[in-house]
Amino acid sequence: MRKVLNALLAVAALVLVWMLYRSIMGPIEFDEQKKIRDAKVIERLKDIREAQQAFRNMHDGKYAGSFEELIDFVENSKMPMIMKVGTITDDQLEKGITEKKAVAMINKAKKTGNWKEVEAAGLMDFKRDTTWISVKDTLFKRAGFVADSLQYVPFGNGAKFSLDTASQISKSGAPIYLFESKVPYDVYLNGLDRQEIINLNDAAGKMNKYAGLQVGSIDAANNNAGNWE
Repeated sequence: MRKVLNALLAVAALVLVWMLYRSIMGPIEFDEQKKIRDAKVIERLKDIREAQQAFRNMHDGKYAGSFEELIDFVENSKMPMIMKVGTITDDQLEKGITEKKAVAMINKAKKTGNWKEVEAAGLMDFKRDTTWISVKDTLFKRAGFVADSLQYVPFGNGAKFSLDTASQISKSGAPIYLFESKVPYDVYLNGLDRQEIINLNDAAGKMNKYAGLQVGSIDAANNNAGNWE
C-alpha cells in the first residue's frame, strides 16, 4: 500500500512539474509562433496596400473593390515610369520655365525639327520619357511571386483576407476613397493555444481595437496605415 501511495505521489509530482513548466513555456512558445505568423501576414497586407495604391494612382483615386479586380490589375496592367534626365534650374524657373512647359517645348521641337527655342532655354539635356511596364514586375520583383496569392491568409488554411472599400466627402466637397483589408486572430493563429487566442481577443475588445491584423480603414482616412505600425 505504501509503495502504491509513493508511486501516486511521484506521478502527482511529475504532473505538477509538467503543469508548472507548461504554464511558463506555453505563453513563451505561443508568442514565438505568433511573431512568425504575424510577420508573414503583415508582409501580405503590405503587398495588398502597395497594389491598392498603384491601382488608385491609375483609377482616379479609387481602390479595387474586390480581390478579383485587384489581382487582374496586378497580373495584366501596366503602369507608367518616367525617366528623368536634367532638372529645371532656379534661373529657368525665374524665367517662367516649368517642367510642364519644358516638356511641351521639347515635344514641339520633336515635331517641327526646330530646336532653337529649346537650345536658347538651356533644355537640350532635359528629358522626360515615359515607358509603360508591368505592374507585377514593377511592384513585386521577388522570385516566385504569384498575384493570386494576395487574397490568401498565410497559415489560414485557404482562408482569404476581407477587402472593403468606401468613400466619404471632404469639407471641400471632394470625394475621399478608402479601403481596408484585415484578418482576425482566430483565422491565422488557428492551431495555437486556444486560451492565448482568447486572451488576445479579450485584450483587443477592452481597448476597443480590432482583434487581428488590418491595413487601411473604411471608417476614417488613416493614410492606409497598418494597425501594427
